[in-house]
Amino acid sequence: MFDTRRRALPIGALSVTLILVSSLLLTSRSVGTPPDGRLAYQLLPPPTAGVLPNADRFPLPADLNRVQTATAPVELHYDFDGGIGEPIQDASGGHELRPLGINGGELRLVPEGTGLAVAYPDRCTLVSDRDCPRAILEGERDDSLNPGRLPLRYGASVLMTHGDLADGANVVQKGYSVGGVSQFKLQVDHRQGHPSCVIAGSRDRIYRAEPRIDVADGRWHTLECNRAANSLTMLVDGTPYASVVVPPSLSIANAEPLRVGGKGPGRRNDQFAGEIDNVFLTIGS
Repeated sequence: MFDTRRRALPIGALSVTLILVSSLLLTSRSVGTPPDGRLAYQLLPPPTAGVLPNADRFPLPADLNRVQTATAPVELHYDFDGGIGEPIQDASGGHELRPLGINGGELRLVPEGTGLAVAYPDRCTLVSDRDCPRAILEGERDDSLNPGRLPLRYGASVLMTHGDLADGANVVQKGYSVGGVSQFKLQVDHRQGHPSCVIAGSRDRIYRAEPRIDVADGRWHTLECNRAANSLTMLVDGTPYASVVVPPSLSIANAEPLRVGGKGPGRRNDQFAGEIDNVFLTIGS
């Protein structure tokens, strides 16, 4: 959804807006006015909420050459306001994400403000983990989303309660922190509701910025991870809460897709529970 939580309008701007609206209402003819002189208005229908049908994964690219990194600035933003009849794309109309689910796991678009957010399956309480419903959003391999050593910002808005918490709840990620793959990730792990930012290079050393703040309080929170040359900072609702030193030489580049809500649809996927909105990723600026 478009972020409507901060919509203060200066008095001067409000006055100008009222004058413009009044002038339009007093004008007998305007661009697009029908011949009979009556003003025509078109009300757009609200985006449609509902279940997102599970899709197939994107096929692997034919060219599986060496992993590349971003060569130009990148800026992605997903507001999920297109409704269930539209592909999930970023604001520029690209970088599609597909819903993937197993064991009956489904994602839902639910009303939030004037738009929509993505609701994930409830926290599973089954005895056998392999029977739990799982669902995530996943893109295709896109090496332009590998930041390498460039400045990096990523995050999302989340709505969680303590009933949604588990040992792992991944919000946004690309790659893995083990096996020399490299990774950037945002998560809300463990039972304390602490968010954390994680990055890892190819040497399995993991760097994590985790504040001692509980965001699983039933309210929306904007979580942001900011990697500068030698630091990784975690921000909550625009305020920095934790930071760790990282080596400037650390490079993040992998062949994994961008994922939202888990590290995959399979077992032990660190499944997210709750709602996610306004996912963003900025590289190189």
